Amino acid sequence: MKLLDFAIIKLTFCLVFGIIWASAFSISLNWSLCITGFFIILTFAFWVLAKKQLVKPFWFGIISFSTFISIGILTVNLHNQKNFEDHYSHKISSKSESHVLLLKVREVLKSSAFHDKYVVNVIKMNNNEVSGKILLNIAKDSSKNQLTIDEEFLIKTNLAEINTPLNPNQFNYKNYLEKKYIFHQIYTDHSELFKLKSNSSTIFGSANHIRTTINEKLKKYDFKGDELAIINALLLGQRQDIDRDIYENYTNAGAIHILAVSGLHVGIILLLISFALKPIEQIKHGVFIKTLLIVLFLWCFAVVAGLSASVTRAVSMFSILAIGLQMKRPANIYNSIAISVFFLLLVKPMFLFDVGFQLSYAAVLGIVSIYPLIYKLWKPKHFILDKFWQIFIVSLAAQIGVIPLSLFYFHQFPGLFWLSNLVIIPFLGLILGLGLIIILMALLGVLPSFLARIYESIIRAMNLFIEWVSVHEEFLIKDISFGIIFVITTYLIIASTVRYIKNKSFHNLIYAFVAILFFQATLIYKNIENQQIAFIVFHKSRKSLIGEKTGTKFIVHHNLDSIENNFILKNYCIGNHIKEIKEDTLKNIYQIADKKLLVIDSLGIYNVKSFKPSYVLLRDSPKINLNRLIDSINPELVIADGSNYISYIERWEETCNKRKLPFYQTGKKGAYIFNFSY
Repeated sequence: MKLLDFAIIKLTFCLVFGIIWASAFSISLNWSLCITGFFIILTFAFWVLAKKQLVKPFWFGIISFSTFISIGILTVNLHNQKNFEDHYSHKISSKSESHVLLLKVREVLKSSAFHDKYVVNVIKMNNNEVSGKILLNIAKDSSKNQLTIDEEFLIKTNLAEINTPLNPNQFNYKNYLEKKYIFHQIYTDHSELFKLKSNSSTIFGSANHIRTTINEKLKKYDFKGDELAIINALLLGQRQDIDRDIYENYTNAGAIHILAVSGLHVGIILLLISFALKPIEQIKHGVFIKTLLIVLFLWCFAVVAGLSASVTRAVSMFSILAIGLQMKRPANIYNSIAISVFFLLLVKPMFLFDVGFQLSYAAVLGIVSIYPLIYKLWKPKHFILDKFWQIFIVSLAAQIGVIPLSLFYFHQFPGLFWLSNLVIIPFLGLILGLGLIIILMALLGVLPSFLARIYESIIRAMNLFIEWVSVHEEFLIKDISFGIIFVITTYLIIASTVRYIKNKSFHNLIYAFVAILFFQATLIYKNIENQQIAFIVFHKSRKSLIGEKTGTKFIVHHNLDSIENNFILKNYCIGNHIKEIKEDTLKNIYQIADKKLLVIDSLGIYNVKSFKPSYVLLRDSPKINLNRLIDSINPELVIADGSNYISYIERWEETCNKRKLPFYQTGKKGAYIFNFSY
């Protein structure tokens, strides 16, 4: 049975392609409406003409696929509120303009070191009803309570654009937020907020109220901070309060998926609910009622867990499976996966770019395609050994499914992932089941103290075990360079290998060899690309940081206290396959290919009698007459890095503009990079 013979799978691929296309290239809403309408009419017309034919012609398939690609494009545009006239961004005339905004809290994010962060809906702007989402940053204040979902308030402020990354290979937070249709942010403090009485409640607010009530009830039974945070993550889908060290322990141990409510949790909960509701099958229409209750409970759980991408994905897929199982109509697992992807992306197209969404589906596909192949190799006869073997290979299959994406996003591989999963997963059903009972009894006020202490001890023991696994850093492979091309070619190898193992034909063997050749070609291409030489003036606030890249070697010139754990350099080195790093002091003159860079520091001293520099780098706010400098050396470019005073930079920029000389400020435009080959 060929995987792509299923129509829903082909159509889902087309929908995904359309979403990617719309995200990469700007297509107006009107154009996408016209194109989609045209293809729908064309598809219907040709369907009428071809419906009497047993085998549909080739062109009918092409038109159908084009229709669903256009639907994918249209879906993205319809969900982007910026495409509609009432979006707040169309009311902004200048960046410095202040606006009176009526905001409503939609989502509470994890706080940063100095700010509490929220996603808020813009209800009104200057008394005009508008739509759209904004990132709200409120300065931390221990005397003030955090905002809650559905809370409304007025504020007078200006809207700041979200900055692009200022250094190469940094996480693009602006792009990340734009995928969530967030285009501006606000920085403020509690004193600027005028809180209003909210008269309306959303489903997110109701879910937050349920979570808050559960937490208040659990606190009465003396659940400690760390244990309570883990309970929130395991059962309520909220990870904001998890201590950073604990979170890193789970990440390094390869067990972070345990803290993310996903397919594993929902599958276990489905089994528990199905078992608990089994007596209902005995009454009239019991199977139907049981199925309805299961699906209803799963979606209520998804709402309480915050409707994140991974939760929604898991619940939608298991809802389809639950209906199929209870109605005695087992469906092909790949069809079920494709159906859940299809309808989820119709409702939330930007889920496609959510890391949790991608990892969830990659893990599921790894399990359903690889697990049966490994299990066929050895089926232990002893029951307990068989169960542990199944857990191990399920973990292995899931890891194979997610490893290319994990390396791409996180650049590390936890070698002891199998140990973490082998110990915890057998007890996860008990932990989740007992956790649900604990929550229910706490809400009813009948939770025995000894049971609360037992459950708290179980959570603490799990944390301690994960911490023990994570300290074995020799099994954690870090700083792995793995680009998107490697992701694609690696998945080609995995898919073609699985295909060949399932059906050992000559054609499938050729596919596997072609995939390996593609991977080798990628390695060769990257090796050639790594031969490039680069000179980089990084942006670093109040400091100077210069890098010289020659192949896989990197020399860092700086005045930092230390470059250890410096994320600017770490990200650059990972992204550019750097294998050797050396430190050096900052110099006054650098040779860049056949040209020279003159560095002028706070002393403001320079001597250019013996040479003529092409570029000038100003650092540490030198007190110089820039006009005189330009007259004496006539440079091609003036660069100012992050170590200079803003007032100095503004004055230098004004001077260069008058002289029609290119001026580059790293604080606005990011690192300046000179690229050239050997």
